[in-house]
Amino acid sequence: MKDKPDARLKRIHSGRYGSDDSFGMNGAFIVRGPFGKLQIISGQGDGWEHVSVTPTNKKRCPFWEEMVFVKDLFWTEAECVIQYHPAKRNYINVHDYVLHLWKPIGVEIPTPPRIMV
Repeated sequence: MKDKPDARLKRIHSGRYGSDDSFGMNGAFIVRGPFGKLQIISGQGDGWEHVSVTPTNKKRCPFWEEMVFVKDLFWTEAECVIQYHPAKRNYINVHDYVLHLWKPIGVEIPTPPRIMV
């Protein structure tokens, strides 16, 4: 994960997820994405970097292009992140229109051969 937030990210300073710049990449942010504003919550803990993304209108899931946009805001081009589809028994759905990006800290994520991607 990058060291500091991209200038386009507007940090949310108050409320449940409020933070200040001392939190680095952890916190809640609003950003103008490719198709409108996105609300993002970012954090690191238990060996993982995590970002959750939802359009501010909360009437749809983020589009692929928006997830790529957010990935590039939080991670470098060289980093691989994952959008999991867990086993059904492990589903926890707190919000219908949120998608997540994950990256284990200090672990290289295995990827299929390039020709298959």
